[in-house]
Amino acid sequence: MTAERSTADILDAAVHVREAARSATSGATGVDTVLEALSEVVEYDHASLTRWDPLRRRHTTLAGSYPDEATAYIETSLHHDPVFSVLRGPARGGLWLSDVPRELLATSPGFQDVLRPLGIEGGVAQCLFAADGRYVGMLNVSTRRPRHAPDPARAVVTLLTEALAAAVAPRSDPPSEESAAAGPAPDAPHPGARRPGGLSPRELEVLAELTAGRTNREIAERLYITPRTVGTHIEHILTKLGLPNRAAAAARAAAWGIEPSR
Repeated sequence: MTAERSTADILDAAVHVREAARSATSGATGVDTVLEALSEVVEYDHASLTRWDPLRRRHTTLAGSYPDEATAYIETSLHHDPVFSVLRGPARGGLWLSDVPRELLATSPGFQDVLRPLGIEGGVAQCLFAADGRYVGMLNVSTRRPRHAPDPARAVVTLLTEALAAAVAPRSDPPSEESAAAGPAPDAPHPGARRPGGLSPRELEVLAELTAGRTNREIAERLYITPRTVGTHIEHILTKLGLPNRAAAAARAAAWGIEPSR
């Protein structure tokens, strides 16, 4: 690939990424084809697409080229890194390494202990959210060459997030809470079992957090959704269970033996 690419070249490459993501979403091809296409948008040394497991509270790599140590950090520890709290908001675009404050990088084990030894000087981390607000995974891209603005690739990566999110989300995940109630989903707490009260998997997660007395904002931070979405889930929970308030919902969850993940 040439060192200098026009904006038109990058936009053409973005179309190929979107096509690869759609193919991966349908199951026709693997997620690795998405990363391969993305290399024409952002020339990288390492990259990965991961899926978030809400029950195990960790990421699973679907495709990637990072060394084993870096992959392990992304999967099990990145969501605890100080930098993650900055980039995880649903309204935020990708966080490019050159935009991270130096004082924040100094406190980041992911940068200091994992990326810096690899000689990484540039790249982007992008949290991926489904259309219904669920956090489904991450894109991580790293390069040994710093990137400088203006760079059309920066905007293109943000524009591709919906397609990337669809590619990493489990294909059997329900598109909405209404359809979620119709059958089991991979993230249900008891696979194959009937869900208590007809609650969806996400509603059960929120209900479990209520037993710990957490606020909407605290629940949102743990589940990587917005406080407003938490409030909506709680309203649905109270309606489905015929309960007057969140305290009653927490008591019902405790009676059912439902507890939040650690």
